[in-house]
Amino acid sequence: MSEPISDLETLTFEVNDNIGLITLNRPDSKNALDLQMRTDLTKVILHVREDQDIVALVITGSGGSFCAGGDLKSLSEARRPTIVNRKRVQDLHLWFRELVDLELPVIAAVDGPAFGAGLNLALAADFIFASPRARFCAVFGRIGLVPDLGGFFLLPRLVGLQAAKDIVFTARTVEPEEAKSLGMIRDIVPHEDLVTHALAFAKQFANASRPAIGMAKTILNKSSELDQRALSEMENYAQAICLETDYHHDAVARFLAKQPLAFNWDKEKIK
Repeated sequence: MSEPISDLETLTFEVNDNIGLITLNRPDSKNALDLQMRTDLTKVILHVREDQDIVALVITGSGGSFCAGGDLKSLSEARRPTIVNRKRVQDLHLWFRELVDLELPVIAAVDGPAFGAGLNLALAADFIFASPRARFCAVFGRIGLVPDLGGFFLLPRLVGLQAAKDIVFTARTVEPEEAKSLGMIRDIVPHEDLVTHALAFAKQFANASRPAIGMAKTILNKSSELDQRALSEMENYAQAICLETDYHHDAVARFLAKQPLAFNWDKEKIK
């Protein structure tokens, strides 16, 4: 049973049927990412990483917005030395890298704006569902900045280099249909059904092997950076571990006994 996390000020976190749900909850600022939200996200992500009962995680926003990006008000409160600005951005990756590498399926349910850092927060998910009201924008160029929060890593891997340059250089808004055609999102879902759909999708991983999916995700996240030999070595070690799990032995026993497998996506799949 997952224990509740105390002292969360800018988001809520709940676990039902072993599915975690993070809801960004600063609706007055369209869930802009301030320092407190970074602290709260760190707490929750580290908690999910350690809680082996959680099989998937859904991230969404409240009030008809996903996340409008960095909190410009807090960013503009005072001019800071360059080294302080660098440290401030570095600190983003203390929790964001943990989210990208979280060894379970992460699903983003995007309603309304996912701008700037909010775009990259969504792209950190393994699957994105968007409402027709969703809007995606690498807005940094409009205020003379470059993408942060992993944008240089995530965006070109999803949409390709040329499309990433288009999105970043123009800082234009990408609507759901284009986002789907680019491979940024999995599907478009009515806003009133969005979170329910994302949770139902996440629940389909309830009987999957968390170690197998976790290690596959870690290797896939490295697949464009490593050569075939390095990936083969990662594969060798991961498979050796998976072959000795109780999950694998149970699945083989079920197969040999002609019993249904515990995890079969095709059986009751949700888009």
